[in-house]
Amino acid sequence: MRIRPWAVVEPPDNRGLRRVTIGGETVGSAWSPDELRKILGRFGYPENADLDDPSSVSWRGGDSRTWPDRAWRRRTVMSLMMAGLLVSMAFSAVIGWPDAAGALTFAQRITGVLFVLSGVVQGAAAIAARDYWGRRQSRASGAIVLLGVIIVLATDSLLLFLWLEEREYTHHALVYIPLWCWSVWALFLLVREKSWKCVPQPKKFAAGVVATALLTAVSLAYSTMYQPAAAPMHFTLKAEFGKAWEDRNVPYVHVPLTLYMKNTGGIPVYIINDIYTVRGRGASYSSGEEDLTTEWRKSVGRQGRSEGEAELYVDQLRYTTISSGRFSESGNSLDVGQEYSMRRVFQLPKDAGYDTVSVEFQISYMRKDRGKLDVEEFRFAHLSWDENSGYYCLPAICGGQLIYRGRVRHNNNLINVTRKPRYVTAVWSPQGRFISSISSLRFDYSGLGDYQEERREMEGYGAAKARVDSEVSVAKLLGSAGV
Repeated sequence: MRIRPWAVVEPPDNRGLRRVTIGGETVGSAWSPDELRKILGRFGYPENADLDDPSSVSWRGGDSRTWPDRAWRRRTVMSLMMAGLLVSMAFSAVIGWPDAAGALTFAQRITGVLFVLSGVVQGAAAIAARDYWGRRQSRASGAIVLLGVIIVLATDSLLLFLWLEEREYTHHALVYIPLWCWSVWALFLLVREKSWKCVPQPKKFAAGVVATALLTAVSLAYSTMYQPAAAPMHFTLKAEFGKAWEDRNVPYVHVPLTLYMKNTGGIPVYIINDIYTVRGRGASYSSGEEDLTTEWRKSVGRQGRSEGEAELYVDQLRYTTISSGRFSESGNSLDVGQEYSMRRVFQLPKDAGYDTVSVEFQISYMRKDRGKLDVEEFRFAHLSWDENSGYYCLPAICGGQLIYRGRVRHNNNLINVTRKPRYVTAVWSPQGRFISSISSLRFDYSGLGDYQEERREMEGYGAAKARVDSEVSVAKLLGSAGV
């Protein structure tokens, strides 16, 4: 009469794991003799039980020495799978969280949320990998690991595609390039083992994977291509002279100038740079004996420059800057429907010899749905005549200029992790120099770098200019002042 139940050790499966049954009921599985002794110990077997005793243990498909499991290999594969999935989980959170938490548009936020959720799936896959290369207590563990690996491969393939467009090194490349290689190896291993075969309904699982991939692709395409291109950009700019008045204490008249700006488009913007310039025009008048073209050719020849303006009775045009200034602070945002106005007064000599006075009002802007500007850094003005500013230029060459420079980040964080840092640069001077640039290159006074590269970046971030001008006769201004 046996005092212990009779244990049956089944043949090893394809991974070397042997199922243990007692009384026809499965009580566990073992990779080695030590694990078998632990299982038997729960049913009254002594720690040093004789495993070759046929009265206690029955062996099927081998004996007590048949343990084909290679624990070091299995644990190495499991560790590599878990490490790759956990690193990718953290990287997906790094990519997705900034967009999920702070993107301007709803579509970009959805894209960020999808990346965060994909990180959650990869974390679940890392947990499932421990079970899949363990005792496989869950039938779906292999399919979950496969889904996580497919997400890693798709994400890193997209990052590699974006990187190939510019081929710029960033420290993030040290993450997604090795992860892409890892995902190819992991996918090959899982496909070879047919990790999905234990899923109760593999067709539904495959359909879910395809639907998730399509949803992600459509969201990315909408947020990066269609939505930014479809949103219109419109501004209302005004620059108007008001009624002048005479100052009897000085030989000047005071002329009011009103500037107005409103965002009438569908996207908020950053104001990168702006300038208004008031100029007085002097000219020599003729009786118009010659035709318009002949007089214009002579005028251009005498002035030594090309003028896109021709008048029959006006010759030898001379322009003098009377007033120049800023409309708003660099880096200010202008939301949809928001408007600003400013009123300035400049002085005009009564006998200056000008026949007309004109004002030109220009702004350069960047769409906020394309990028996020580091406003605090950008608002700091660097003086070109300060030798310690880092932007020094001889006053004899550059005169006096204010240089604004700040980091800009693309609103799609996928772009940021595959590109070098971009910087917005704005140059302003009262002489009328008005330059705006977006580039990864260092600041250079000789044209601010590569023109083609700057133009491509300006278009990519939705940066452009808008302007308006107005002109009035000096006779009208003096007449309104009673002079």
